Amino acid sequence: MIDAHHHLWNLSAVRYPWLEEKSVMRFFGDPTAIQKNYLVNDFQADCQSHGFRGSVHIQVGAKDPIEEAIWIDDITKNHPDWHMKQVVFCDLTKPEMLSEIEKLEKLPSVAGVRQILSRAPGKEAGSVFLDNIASPIVLKNLKILSRQGYTFDLQLIPEAMGQASLLFEKVPELKVALCHAGSPHDRTKEGIKYWQKELKLLSSLSNVTCKISGLGMFKHNWTIEDFRPIIEICLDQFGSNRCMFGSNFPVDSLYSDYNSLMSAFRTLIPKSSHETIFKNTACQFYSM
Repeated sequence: MIDAHHHLWNLSAVRYPWLEEKSVMRFFGDPTAIQKNYLVNDFQADCQSHGFRGSVHIQVGAKDPIEEAIWIDDITKNHPDWHMKQVVFCDLTKPEMLSEIEKLEKLPSVAGVRQILSRAPGKEAGSVFLDNIASPIVLKNLKILSRQGYTFDLQLIPEAMGQASLLFEKVPELKVALCHAGSPHDRTKEGIKYWQKELKLLSSLSNVTCKISGLGMFKHNWTIEDFRPIIEICLDQFGSNRCMFGSNFPVDSLYSDYNSLMSAFRTLIPKSSHETIFKNTACQFYSM
């Protein structure tokens, strides 16, 4: 089984300015409990008992993204029994992005790139990428990613899905992973309906795969029924062959342990789709 979305950090090896800030509330809650090292052994202790033997590490706001990528690549070399790929940061708004990619090509664990469009409503709603989403440079760089054989992890909120769909339909050859099911932050009936409508703009693109992850970030005291409509809509729109599981640990450890998370997902996902969503889709998408 493959966990297709998680993070690791070593606070003495790589700097994470957002994680090091004290007494600062983030959009996903109070980070105090995760302001400590979370290493590969910690992650394995959380997930291995459920049958996971591989994973996809997602960049997580390091001050020096190349330093983070090198650190993760070293982990993959030192843990050959754990099959791990990584998604790194590159700035697609820069004309010189290709030179960054050339540095990353030396790291065999790199499978793709992530640059966040939007995290949450309010002050987290925008980004440099979102401000430049229609730039010819962005489109050129996405085509470069595809040509070089890399995937793209897309994190955004429903309000940005319309703009994103117009961009990604122009690069049908690029494999795109929609992080956190598109961040349905408004969990009212009206909010879910709006997310469902906007999600269709992305699910209609055959090159977009849905990563069902991070569902606790906008519903901290969640129950299994809070997840049910989100998972059912994702499966309905994308189908199991275009859905994969991600724990978003250790961030989602703020809301539950791994056992509770897996219990909910195993219950809500039809058993006939378990192997596809917990393994096959991620293996195919990230060429694992």
